[in-house]
Amino acid sequence: MSQKFENMLNLSLETPEGVREESDSLNVGFDNETRSWELIVKYHGSLDELIPQGIRVEYLIAGYAILTVPENRVDLVAALEEVEYVEQPKRFYYEQIPPAGEDCVQLVTRREPFLTGRGVLLAVLDSGIDYRRADFRRTDGDTRIRFLWDQTLQREFDEEQINRALRAETDAERMEWMPSFDVSGHGTAVTGIAAGRSVEEGYTGIAPEAELLIVKLGVPDAYGFPRTTEVMRGVTYALRKAAELQMPLVINLSFGNSYGPHDGSALLERFLDNAAEIGRTVICVGSGNEGNAAGHLAGRISENAQGIQMDGVSIEGVDVTPSIAVVELAVANYERSLSIQLWKNYSDEYSIRLRSPGGVEQELPANIRQGKYTLRMEQTEILIYFGEPTPYSVAQEIYLELLPAEGIYINSGVWTFFLEAERVVTGQYYFYLPDSAVRNRGTGFFRPTPEVTLTAPSTAAKVITVGAYNPVFDAYADFSGRGYADRDRTIGVITAGLVKPDLVAPGVDIAAPDLFGGYTAVTGTSFATPIVSGSAALLMEWGIVRGNDPYLYGEKVKAYLRKGARPLRGEREVPNDRVGFGAVCVSDSIPRG
Repeated sequence: MSQKFENMLNLSLETPEGVREESDSLNVGFDNETRSWELIVKYHGSLDELIPQGIRVEYLIAGYAILTVPENRVDLVAALEEVEYVEQPKRFYYEQIPPAGEDCVQLVTRREPFLTGRGVLLAVLDSGIDYRRADFRRTDGDTRIRFLWDQTLQREFDEEQINRALRAETDAERMEWMPSFDVSGHGTAVTGIAAGRSVEEGYTGIAPEAELLIVKLGVPDAYGFPRTTEVMRGVTYALRKAAELQMPLVINLSFGNSYGPHDGSALLERFLDNAAEIGRTVICVGSGNEGNAAGHLAGRISENAQGIQMDGVSIEGVDVTPSIAVVELAVANYERSLSIQLWKNYSDEYSIRLRSPGGVEQELPANIRQGKYTLRMEQTEILIYFGEPTPYSVAQEIYLELLPAEGIYINSGVWTFFLEAERVVTGQYYFYLPDSAVRNRGTGFFRPTPEVTLTAPSTAAKVITVGAYNPVFDAYADFSGRGYADRDRTIGVITAGLVKPDLVAPGVDIAAPDLFGGYTAVTGTSFATPIVSGSAALLMEWGIVRGNDPYLYGEKVKAYLRKGARPLRGEREVPNDRVGFGAVCVSDSIPRG
């Protein structure tokens, strides 16, 4: 156990490989063939001392690096003084459940100042792109893609190579020049909404003349989802290409993950905050689709109060902050594994008891100094790790991983947590489950808490966090990840006045290019995000490319978009945790006069 390692990494390293393989989380980053771990580190100075030990060092930006470490040399990483903190990669899930609000765009694209995104580099880190579509070509038939980096092939294709493939006479010749594909269509849809244009089909994205930088994120294992490390490599690549081309840059990230304290303190969020300050850059991230997914529950208990709190609702006595919380979690049939995070203020002390669906009860020890603790309840083995605050966060995590002890599924039914106050300062607690994309339908908390359900990395402070609304009803979309607009939370790095999401964009039944040559309706914050990315590109064209404001990037773009946001039906006070400052409206975001 090392305090330089995050809690999940410590638990993963202390868990036998056969058990890790049963988990959706614990084995991420481990390569069975090379017997090595891929790790994310924050460092100072140099890591070159690790190279002679057989450790591969991949330097990124701002004191971040990715290490590929043989499993028997992980301790060397913790021992190096220059290494400040280490995290295990996490999987990300595309936020898909497809532009509306069109008037705000057409007011600046079809009339003065006739903005198109020209001169701005728009980077889409996603599942790739169908580069053959007319939506991503100029009027002469050449591609608008300046570079395409396919992480699955570990190859970079430049504009000339893509054009050569477009002119190929046979599919075999095209495959030879350009063997990169978008298998899922997610990246093609996202890019089309942000910057596509087809004159023949009458389809126009938000910034149809922005130049494109495409990163097809790697999917390093059978689960088919990119990891934190692929995203960090992609962001670093985009920053370096923008500097090489001397162009302002917008980065679109349409994916997320539910792991973490949701306060911006994890290494990826801190990495993005640093990335947003390099060059003339804006980063837009979707808030996720966990708003109505029953994967989060929060509450408060008091040391001296009377009564019991049931899933955040007082059901006995009149005190709104009772001394015992009863948290019920439904686990659906055929769940192979399930991770549960409990985040709390380190100053608070609770006794925690767990009841299985069959009525077996066990109390968790107050603290585990040796690291991992294992218990068995019915046919389920539970790995428990009591974490400590990190150099970047005051929050404490209690992490549980439920795995089958017999058969291939954990026990279904109602699992119950009892939290009893022993020493309370704030009394707050926050439960999180994995992203709904990897949970069976029916697995979730009774009486869940929809607030603070935005996914990482949209929790980073200096990105533009984008939620979704339904343009038909002009109302918040209930799946859209919600954040915070309060000063009440006492764990993490959330500062007074920080608002997430920043704003919302249409995210229900949005028209987008598909893989079959046509267009389809898509839903999710994945597809709201490129509307804001395209809007940012229009603002940067107006400001930087046309010389109206050479400093229109970073937080300034966020401020302009927030100011121009229009109210949504039913949202009486803004900013709030559902829609932030309101619905994106680029025409109202450009300064007058």
